[in-house]
Order: sequence, then C-alpha cells, then structure tokens
Amino acid sequence: MVNPHDRFFKQVLSRQETASDFLRHYLPAEVVELLDFSSLEMSKDSFIDQELQTHFSDLLYKVNLRDGRAAYVYVLFEHKSYPERLIAFHLLRYMVKVWEQSLKQRMTLVPIVPLVVYHGQAEWKIALDFSNLFDTPQAIAAFLPDYRYWLCDLSRYSDEEIKGEVTLRVALLLLKYILREDLGQHLAGILGLLRELSERRTGLEYLETVLRYLSQGTDKISAEELRKAVDEAFPEGGALMSTIAKKWMEQGMEQGMQQGLQQGMQQGLQQGMRQGLLAGIELGLELRFGSKGLRLLPEVYKIEDVDVLRALHEGLKTAGDLDELRRIYE
Repeated sequence: MVNPHDRFFKQVLSRQETASDFLRHYLPAEVVELLDFSSLEMSKDSFIDQELQTHFSDLLYKVNLRDGRAAYVYVLFEHKSYPERLIAFHLLRYMVKVWEQSLKQRMTLVPIVPLVVYHGQAEWKIALDFSNLFDTPQAIAAFLPDYRYWLCDLSRYSDEEIKGEVTLRVALLLLKYILREDLGQHLAGILGLLRELSERRTGLEYLETVLRYLSQGTDKISAEELRKAVDEAFPEGGALMSTIAKKWMEQGMEQGMQQGLQQGMQQGLQQGMRQGLLAGIELGLELRFGSKGLRLLPEVYKIEDVDVLRALHEGLKTAGDLDELRRIYE
C-alpha cells in the first residue's frame, strides 16, 4: 500500500476497539441499535479493483445482529480530493463480490450496510441513491436495482462534532485537515489529544503512526513545523521526537544501505555501498538536526572513503551536535 492515506486509514480502523467506536458514532442510530459490537470481526479480504486502489481503500466488518443473525458493514474510504460521481456503482460491484464470497461459504445472502468515508476538500454533492445515476422514465426505473449508502463526509463535521475515543478522534481530525492549508494551525491541538495516552506504550506507538502519516501524507507543513507542534503538544516533545526519530533513522539508514547495495550489483559494490551510506546519512541528518543538519551535506558528498562514511553513519546515532560529526571526517 503505497498511498499514505490508505495505510493510515487501515492501520487505525483495523483495530477492533477503534472500529467499534467508529461504527457506533458514524452509522445511523437505528442501525447501531441492531448491531452486537462484541461480535465485530474484520475480514482480511479487499474487493477494490487494482486500477482504483490509488483512489479507494476498503474494510469489511462482519457483525452479528442482536438477534444472532449475521450482517456485514462495508466501509469504502475515498482518499481523493474530490468526490467520485460513480461511487454508488463501484460500491454495488464490491458488494456483489462480498455476496458471492458469502454464498460460497454459507449458501446464504448476508445483508450489507455500505458506508463511504470521504476526506477531500470539495463538498460532496453526489446523491446517495444508486438510482440517481440513471436518467430514465419511471416505467423503466422500476426495473433497475436500487440502494443507498451512508456517507461520512469529514469536511462537514466541526471539530466538536467529531466523536469517539482519543485514537479515533485524532485519526479523523487528521484525515479532515491533512489536505488543507490550515493543517498547521490545528496540528498542535490535535496532537495534544494524545497526551492522556503518552504514558502508555501504545500511546508512543500511536504517536509514531500519526507522525509517519504526517511526514508522508501532506505537503502542508514542514519538518520544522511538525517538530514545533509536537513540542507544543507534549512537554516532553523533544524526547519523544528523539526516540521516534532514532528508530526511523535506523530504519531509513538500513533501507538506504539496502538500496545502495542493490545498485552496487550493477555499478560496483564499493560505489553502491557509498550511495547507500550517503542516503542513510542524509535521512539521519534531517531527522536528528532538521534543516541545519542538511547544510552539512555538501561536505559529506565530497567524502569518497567508504570507511569514513561508515563511521559517520554510526556516529549519527550518538552525536550531540554537528561539530561532533565534523570531527569524524576532518
């Protein structure tokens, strides 16, 4: 899943407790009353066509009704900045795939509640009924299939109207603002909601998920603005960022090494190792020291000795400042 919105959406709503929380708050109340959320299970199957994966992601939940009968909730997440006119058609196709699978497994049709989650900037003005896709006389319309989907348009909710436990509210607020120019104005407040989780291991893991999404999913804030938002939201923000950045740095440097080694198969092992080390050092400088660290790159790029680069690569993990790094290669 190369799309960061897709990845973040699935990371958050694949958790049973968060999914239950979401469905309780954003499905119609009369539907919620019928569902036994203690039975909620997530299917690992996806029904999205490969060519549409850049626009949509989906989650399928199996849940029992309170009378014991089975049902599905099919959630389609549209991560384009504008609404898809044929969304009801795509949904119907995916629902048919679910029914086909259901028939293979149990030889019975299971009801599906379709829910569309949208976080684009353009207002959703598309009708919710499948029949609105047709312009046809009433006598013919009676022969067409029809259904409606439920819409969760995050752009229409005020921040106060976004409900749920902390992890859900943070996720939905981020999805709401991630494509908007005013993301930076709201970011510290959104991250501040996580303070009550910051003492738990899961809180740090969730903050890492959030920061990774922000670093990959938007161009509306800079790395420095992100750092400031964390500092404002958490008194211990520097320490948190250091812990997470160190983990990312080590992962990134390792990835850079691997990429360089692969290139080395074609360009020569020594040159490939140099390129891999340079890629890891560049990422490490940015994560540890921000834009100031990147000013060191012209000097680093001049270094041809792989052993010196390897020493610099290791030194990034413990160096307190840029002067300490300079001493390694000077």
